[in-house]
Amino acid sequence: MGLGTAPPQGGREDEEDPASGEGRGDGRRDDRFPRRWRHRRLRTARWIALGLAALLLVPVLSAAVYLRFSFAGDPGEYTRTRGRDAIWIGHAWVDGRKTDADLDAFAAQIEDTGLRDVYVHTGPLEHDGTLPASLYPKAGWLVAGMRERLPRVRVQAWLGDVLATETPEGMRLSEASTRTAFLASARQVLDAGFGGLHYDLEPLHSGDEDYLALLDGLRALTAERHVPLSVAAHQIDPLPALHSVMGAVSGHPKYWTQEFFGQVARRVDQIAVMSYDTAMPLESLYGGYVAEQTELALEATPPGTDLLMGLPFYHEDKWGHREAAETARAAVRGARLGLGRTDRDRRHFGLALYVDFAAEPGDWRAYREGWGGGARASGPAARGSGSGSGPKWPAPAGP
Repeated sequence: MGLGTAPPQGGREDEEDPASGEGRGDGRRDDRFPRRWRHRRLRTARWIALGLAALLLVPVLSAAVYLRFSFAGDPGEYTRTRGRDAIWIGHAWVDGRKTDADLDAFAAQIEDTGLRDVYVHTGPLEHDGTLPASLYPKAGWLVAGMRERLPRVRVQAWLGDVLATETPEGMRLSEASTRTAFLASARQVLDAGFGGLHYDLEPLHSGDEDYLALLDGLRALTAERHVPLSVAAHQIDPLPALHSVMGAVSGHPKYWTQEFFGQVARRVDQIAVMSYDTAMPLESLYGGYVAEQTELALEATPPGTDLLMGLPFYHEDKWGHREAAETARAAVRGARLGLGRTDRDRRHFGLALYVDFAAEPGDWRAYREGWGGGARASGPAARGSGSGSGPKWPAPAGP
């Protein structure tokens, strides 16, 4: 461009043309426009980041508020023990490590509570479904000792194994030979004197048809022997299809659908929800979560099946479990709130305590004071009776 030539409209001759991207006429670059563009891009990125954060935080905060409100309110005095509670106890009770003095102390610990069933760890099962009898040499001693001290309490064999659902190693329920051996192991422990069968198979994915078929076979056996069939159950989807999302993201679905929970509950006499290891950061949120799980489980469980909500009687900090949040006190209150809101007259309801060897005095105190002993049971029969404490529940007969 020569002397006397007018500069481009809207600026000097040596300015950069934003459209063409040309530099200054003197060879120096003018960064005003690129800097402006960079600022604009930065602002856009910030807004996108804020939007993504909002998409993540709003559901989390909404869930937290919901759980906190679920933990509010008065459970009501009618939400007390029905005399159908249970406790998981360790393998030391059947392998020879426990003594008569230990059994005396344990019987004294539970005799004035609503505990009706004791699940004693008798396995684990081998991956092929078999069970070495050498694992429980003192089973007869425990069963006879409990019958002598607390005849109303049933001692059930607690059996389980790791399933090959997420790793190559483990039990495969899809194999007919495994299911056959599984049933033979069930007969084996009942022949040893146990008064029921309690199973915990993990990780058990929602919708497992082989598991349902196995329960059908076990139910036929326990009905023939007139003993209860009991299972430990995964938690129910707190949000629709959450198990599918978690399965796709992590390979570990964790939850069951409410429908599958109901299918299991209809095949057993007792179903105990493992309502712990929830990753809740606060006691109030954990209590609200237990209340929600109780409501979901009550909706899916037939009235004649004992529904038990698990209490954390153990103390450790790990991924999925925070000791200060997952307390027995919060679980008791949450279960009572869920029961009162959903089906306060349900008699086939209780709490399951996990586990005896890790329990501390505060756990037992929370259970006794929050849920009540056997003589403090309340419910539909107690209301309107004119008695301050209400009548005792009659001793349940049979499963």
